[in-house]
Amino acid sequence: MTNESKTGSRIYRYFNKRLHLDSLREFASRKKVPSHKHSAVYYTGGITLFLFIIQVCSGILLLMYYKGSAETAFESVRYIMSEVQFGWLIRDIHSWSANLMILFAFLHMFSVYFTKAYRFPRELTWLSGMMLLVLSMGFGFSGYLLPWNELAFFATKVGTDMAGAVPLIGEPLLKLLRGSEDVTGATLSRFFGIHVAILPGLFMIFLSFHLILIQRQGISEPVSWEKLPPEKKKYTPFFPNFIMKDISLWLVILAGVAALSVFFPWELGTKADPFAPAPQGIKPEWYFLFMYQTLKFIPAHVIGIEGEVFGIMAFAIGAILWTFVPFFDNDKRKERVSRFFNYAGIIIVVYVVILTVLGHYLE
Repeated sequence: MTNESKTGSRIYRYFNKRLHLDSLREFASRKKVPSHKHSAVYYTGGITLFLFIIQVCSGILLLMYYKGSAETAFESVRYIMSEVQFGWLIRDIHSWSANLMILFAFLHMFSVYFTKAYRFPRELTWLSGMMLLVLSMGFGFSGYLLPWNELAFFATKVGTDMAGAVPLIGEPLLKLLRGSEDVTGATLSRFFGIHVAILPGLFMIFLSFHLILIQRQGISEPVSWEKLPPEKKKYTPFFPNFIMKDISLWLVILAGVAALSVFFPWELGTKADPFAPAPQGIKPEWYFLFMYQTLKFIPAHVIGIEGEVFGIMAFAIGAILWTFVPFFDNDKRKERVSRFFNYAGIIIVVYVVILTVLGHYLE
């Protein structure tokens, strides 16, 4: 045995006596992951988690130089991009990983939906995952304003106007987000606090709960396996096989984020001027585009209700129904119900994709 291996053994024994690492190794060695033709969907959750880790690391680095006020925010971001060594790269990595995190969160949600992995006993796993998706979109929405440039300023105004159209709670919600009637420096300060303190705290609570549930319940098996005999079911050991593949994908994702940051950098634009007229073509971020475009297509009044209010109410009801789908589709024997939710999911995916594309290209 070499000196390095002896040293490694001593270090392991030291921590094992205090943390009982042997029990963790035993648990990991017994944990299995179903292996089938759709096994790739199991990696979407891990990729989302890795992108969140990139967000945290790059965000801490940016926080060392960023100043969250209307007078200094734009200048501090410009300083990061032009004066801080590799500051432009860290900022672009933060921006690209934020968008990719939301994209993979959506992919993970739809993969769980279509594989029926939300059924008993995983209802709470689905609910905590939905909360993580909402918080991820909150990260994107609050962080978009922080550079305090023209595009972010007016896009935030559009986004908060949509929140203000919510029946009953719209006006107080609008004032809570903006800190006043309009988007001002107070809005920037609030969004900064939400982005770096409130959302990370909530996210870590739900993420911990989500990961504990996954470890306790294991990874769900496909519905088609219910009729298969045990000898025909194939599994991959979680450690080291599955985890090594997961880490390999993380490296690919990291390389992809770095490449996007280098070849497609995020421009800073011009500093926000609250008194300037809104430029043409201002839109919210891409993950809100399908809602934004839908509201544009709705007539001024629908069954006596203002069109925008009607659209917001429809989206709110749809989101609630989607969140509680495990309690509607919870019986494996009801194939008609299961098919209905499959078709509904396909229609929703197609609708979101089409409206997002239309929202991107239409003025």
